[in-house]
Amino acid sequence: METLEKSSTFQVDKNGYYGLFGGAFIPEMLYPNVEELRNTYLSIIEQPDFQRDFNHLLKNYVGRPTPLYLAPRLSEKYGTTVYLKREDLCHTGAHKINNTIGQILLAQRLGKKRIVAETGAGQHGVATATVCALMGVECIVYMGEHDIERQAPNVARMKMLGAEVRAATCGSKTLKDATNEAMRHWINNPVDTHYIIGSVVGPHPYPDMVARFQSVISAEIKTQLLEQTGNANPDYVVACVGGGSNAAGAFFHYLDDTDVQLIAVEAAGKGVDTGFSAATTALGNAGVLHGSRTLLMQTEDGQVVEPYSISAGLDYPGIGPVHAHLYQTGRAKFLSATDDEAVQAAFELAKIEGIIPALETAHALAILDRLGAGAHEVVVVNLSGRGDKDLATFMKYID
Repeated sequence: METLEKSSTFQVDKNGYYGLFGGAFIPEMLYPNVEELRNTYLSIIEQPDFQRDFNHLLKNYVGRPTPLYLAPRLSEKYGTTVYLKREDLCHTGAHKINNTIGQILLAQRLGKKRIVAETGAGQHGVATATVCALMGVECIVYMGEHDIERQAPNVARMKMLGAEVRAATCGSKTLKDATNEAMRHWINNPVDTHYIIGSVVGPHPYPDMVARFQSVISAEIKTQLLEQTGNANPDYVVACVGGGSNAAGAFFHYLDDTDVQLIAVEAAGKGVDTGFSAATTALGNAGVLHGSRTLLMQTEDGQVVEPYSISAGLDYPGIGPVHAHLYQTGRAKFLSATDDEAVQAAFELAKIEGIIPALETAHALAILDRLGAGAHEVVVVNLSGRGDKDLATFMKYID
């Protein structure tokens, strides 16, 4: 693993790369779409009228800023100071809405008439359907057939919001396959359709664009932590990682503050070495997935290995290129939690703080006992989503 140099930067470069990772590896038919985004996204989102509309909706529609909650009983249990960034209190129940608000405003300015999206746990699908309903735009969401079964409440929400939910029936019938189908749809409808990718994955400029929209999370953490402790920088920021949008948002404004330890938690599934896992950094190597060079789980001949996790949102065979770079440089530490550890952590938070987290978020909570954080240190966990959608799974663990 490369050592971290003081002069290093962790933002995307002008060619769309984070170190060795990123880029745009796309079919020729998608080139005009991606090139249009690449040439315009920064100029559009930096315009005062865009920022005005974006911030207005984040405040008055999404409900930002979300609280930074000092969790007293959780802190006592782990012998450190634990704050929870309450993204679960966003409208729709997760951080995903931050990105979809930004992208629907961008799509409108590009004159797009239809939105296509992919979803795993369903939170991004719900957030996309929500903003399309808000703006009166046609919405098609691709979701793995297996995820449709295990995330039925979110499927119902999407349909109630007016979205068409299309099942991906190939492969593992999960997030990877839904992403494949959404990209095929975009290839076939290049002129009038915008693809709202839900994580920091895909061809440039998507990883940077999504990270920028999610960076409101770490911007708020800095302001709120300064108000509550007198110091804007915690000792640790912890977030779960599938593709990694909530982690990218929580890390964004701390990337160059190397005194802040960034902790990313992947899904170990039934165990990293069981063949039923989604722990990309432990099991993967460099390759191209969904339009960017990143780390992914693959066979020796380059075929994608099917991931597994109890959590639909972490059931993905790769990570975003920004996270691949953070891992390779050592800027972020990557840990993993098993299905059982995540479920146990979810029940623990519910019983001692009265908060039911999403299964995705529970993976981040599950490693608190491994941090080694001291009594006077501050840990911020990004509570990326609420657990309503996972109640059917949780119920299986109740006697």
